[in-house]
Amino acid sequence: MSLDALKSAVPGYAKDLKLNLGSVIGNSELPAQQLWGTVLATAIAARSPIVLRELAPEAKANLTPEAYAAAKAAAAVMAMNNVFYRTRHLLSDHEYGTLRAGLRMNVIANPGVDKVDFELWSFAVSAVNGCGMCLDSHEQVLRTAGVGREVIQEAFKIASVVQAVGSALEAEAVLAEFE
Repeated sequence: MSLDALKSAVPGYAKDLKLNLGSVIGNSELPAQQLWGTVLATAIAARSPIVLRELAPEAKANLTPEAYAAAKAAAAVMAMNNVFYRTRHLLSDHEYGTLRAGLRMNVIANPGVDKVDFELWSFAVSAVNGCGMCLDSHEQVLRTAGVGREVIQEAFKIASVVQAVGSALEAEAVLAEFE
């Protein structure tokens, strides 16, 4: 399948998701590398095998091998960071914030692609994973680098739609067992 096949798999009650999926990917003003890196990283973060199976080949076709690897790396490192930093932030005992994290995150310093692209993908994954601390951190880096709010919003629009499509399709797969 492909993006079109994925859209056609979206159930009728989720028509808005189908329309939004076509819009955020098909009508995006992001450069191809930012767009498809965001799509891939958020598809991984959404944890939907259906969505990942359909979007990964198109992402791979639209990204350099380095960008494809970096988008996967952003999803991987942020899966760890989002849990760690969200937990640290949510704990009432703020002393955890003074402790050394002790987690390796070397890919953030040397992602193999433009730093802004990697930050955008990390931001989008943080949106899927709901880590406010990471969202603030990556948004600040992006804004300092001159990235406009419209571009940043585009990344979390993609994240929200990819996540929602994954949720709807995974629910449909389970609900089909009862019908």
